[in-house]
Amino acid sequence: MDRLLRAPFQPVTYSRWLHLCVPLLLLAVWMFIMPWWPWVPLLLVLPFGLLPWVRLAEGLQAQFLLTPYDRDPSDSAISLAPSAHWGDRWRTVLWLETRMVVAVGAFGATVWLSAMAVELAAMAIGHPLGADHLLPFVPGRWAAALLVPVPLAVLITIVVLLGELITTAATRLLGPSAAERLTALEARTEQLLERTRIARELHDSIGHALTVAVVQAGAARAAGDPAFTDRALCAIEETGRAALEDLERVLGVLRESGQPPSQWPTLAEADRLLESARASGSVVDAQLTGPLEKLPERVTREGYRILQEALTNVLRHCGPVPVRVRVEMTAGRLDLEVTNPLPERPVVTLGGGSGLRGIRERAALLGGEAESGLYEGGWRVRARLPLERIR
Repeated sequence: MDRLLRAPFQPVTYSRWLHLCVPLLLLAVWMFIMPWWPWVPLLLVLPFGLLPWVRLAEGLQAQFLLTPYDRDPSDSAISLAPSAHWGDRWRTVLWLETRMVVAVGAFGATVWLSAMAVELAAMAIGHPLGADHLLPFVPGRWAAALLVPVPLAVLITIVVLLGELITTAATRLLGPSAAERLTALEARTEQLLERTRIARELHDSIGHALTVAVVQAGAARAAGDPAFTDRALCAIEETGRAALEDLERVLGVLRESGQPPSQWPTLAEADRLLESARASGSVVDAQLTGPLEKLPERVTREGYRILQEALTNVLRHCGPVPVRVRVEMTAGRLDLEVTNPLPERPVVTLGGGSGLRGIRERAALLGGEAESGLYEGGWRVRARLPLERIR
């Protein structure tokens, strides 16, 4: 009841009524030509429903007038695509027939109830009714004045109910097919994966730069050596510049400017990470084996981020401790391992945080695996990434 009381004040009520009246244009033209065959328009719309573009046109009109509040193309109840299969064509045919029948009912109710309201208003002002009046009885003037709103209320109720009916029919007959829902779901999944990847890129790149800057600044303040301070400032400047480049790449993807982003860092540039760790005070024992420049793009990009996050975790949780890095490329796999001793008092619990989870997610997306934990009295991060499946 509350919904019916609000209906006259909602724009969607009248947009749906307009949608119901549009098919009457065809019926009016036909009744002007051959009024003795009023059912022929139902047959005329049959071949049009088999045309692929008719489903697109009907979907646009239905979404604009029936569901104006639903404008999300990725999750719309009404499809905005041409017919791709015969099932879509036959559903469009059924929709055209249903729309025509409901429109005739809406038009009949509108004309009949509006005429009754006019007759009651005429009686209320003292105008006599003719012999062909629509009222089932002839009330008095005051009774007619009180009854004027009744046909209008009934009309609004019928318009609301028929609007709900035609909207439900549109979602069933013009709604996305199973193939379209699957395509939309795949697109949504790709979008979520892309957002997750961008979040990891920002976490790893900016987190690494801030960690190096904090460690370098703390070491420079503790050392009290101008020469060491100069080296620390140079390391902070270089790391910050690299982080800004990574940030510009990520923002370029988010803006979707259409311009190709600059090259993402790869394992062939791993020396930059190692030198950054050394400049922070860590003694880095690195061994990189194999032609890393020939790695597949996704593997070398994710491998760089895994190494970056592993070194960042060392500096963040353990400080400038000795680090051993092993990167080996074999015929079908890339092995990456970072180990370091544990300090007497770790800054935080080593198993927590989102960095290690991000490493595991990166490896899993490539069909590989990553693990981290205690190893020979220290801490080890190890990842194995397949190459054959990526190629």
